[in-house]
Amino acid sequence: MKRIRILFLPFLVGMVLACPAQNNDNSISDQEKRQVVDSISTILETSYVFPETALKMSDFLKTQLQDNNYAKIKGAQEFAQKLTEDIQSVSKDLHLRVRFDPEGIARRRNAELSATDSVALAERQLRNNRRSNYGFREVKILDGNIGYLNLSGFFGVDKEAGAAAAATMNFLSNTDALIIDLRRNGGGSPAMIQLITSYLYGPERVHLNNFYNRANDEQTQTWTLPYVPGKRRPDVPVYVLTSSSTFSAAEEFSYNLRNLERATLIGEVTGGGAHPGGTQIATERFAIFVPDGRAINPITQTNWEGTGVEPHIKVPAEDALETAKLKALEMLLQKNAGQEGTFFLQWAMEGIQSQMEPVTVNQKTLKSYVGHYGPRKIHFKEGTLYYQREGNTEYQLIPMSQNKFRIAEVPAFRIEMLEENGKVTGIKGLYDNGRTDQNTRTGK
Repeated sequence: MKRIRILFLPFLVGMVLACPAQNNDNSISDQEKRQVVDSISTILETSYVFPETALKMSDFLKTQLQDNNYAKIKGAQEFAQKLTEDIQSVSKDLHLRVRFDPEGIARRRNAELSATDSVALAERQLRNNRRSNYGFREVKILDGNIGYLNLSGFFGVDKEAGAAAAATMNFLSNTDALIIDLRRNGGGSPAMIQLITSYLYGPERVHLNNFYNRANDEQTQTWTLPYVPGKRRPDVPVYVLTSSSTFSAAEEFSYNLRNLERATLIGEVTGGGAHPGGTQIATERFAIFVPDGRAINPITQTNWEGTGVEPHIKVPAEDALETAKLKALEMLLQKNAGQEGTFFLQWAMEGIQSQMEPVTVNQKTLKSYVGHYGPRKIHFKEGTLYYQREGNTEYQLIPMSQNKFRIAEVPAFRIEMLEENGKVTGIKGLYDNGRTDQNTRTGK
């Protein structure tokens, strides 16, 4: 039973073992079912982090087999899914997963025997890592100078992954607040958690987490790093977005920062998986991810297994980003009250509020704005106003109030319709630096 060590992300099994297509026979015999159950039971008993629970899972699988509860299953994929459901029903551990992956297992074993296959496997993994940019899916500066990082996974820290992390964190190093989006993050490696978190603290070491490993019967610790390439941001306000799909290492990152009071969590309660482990090959066609350790937070002396991580602000996952933007802007406005340079913060806040609470303007009012205003033109089609300047790109106008509009594609510019004595007389251009200009209505 060869073991493939992967930390914290059962979904990474697909990256390590899975192949482009499963061409192997999906049928399964009763004899193979017995072999799979026997092997998985042995793996659980020798490796699973809680020995007593392991025995319960093993006994349950054997009883299911003996009672012919697997007899009607004809497909190997279905059998793997059923075994997963059965062991999770006993353990409640969502990390535990049985996979049918004959080609991936063969590929892994060939790589252990052949230098050529080993190089090919490593190159394939490298391509996959680069294709996903080591989990750094989107990085940008939002209105109000708020940094945004969409992180889809915590990859192991090798030279390229470390460079990607450093480039990302340094790109965001001049922002006034930071949003880290983990809503679609299934986990990964504690090493990347350690690296990213280190950018959020000074050089003094901070204790992040402890891990107990059953095989060695010992605990290891993770701390922030004394050195990171580039600029640290120990004072930048941090907001972490979560969902019910936020899992494993992504939960550790959230749980660490929550208990260290270093971040505000916004979104949904996370998935509830706190047990690191690795993939073990059970047979020629089946493998299982087995947690062989558990996280022990140095502050709470427990973890988030089965309960998930509770956000500070509970909102549906789809509303978490806009909520975080608004909270960050409110905080920055309060922090900078009475100082110069708050106009652009108020500008950004008004934009977010108009997205969260859309304004409706009746069509009669919209049509009253149609006309030419010097080089500017407003016209109406399909129930919506459009803005165009001197034959340039046409933009849809989005109401912010009854007479103020924004343009999604040009966030630094808005327009306000001017009226006198109930008649539309002009148009005013508004800019995020406080500048304005205006044009008188010249015709319809």
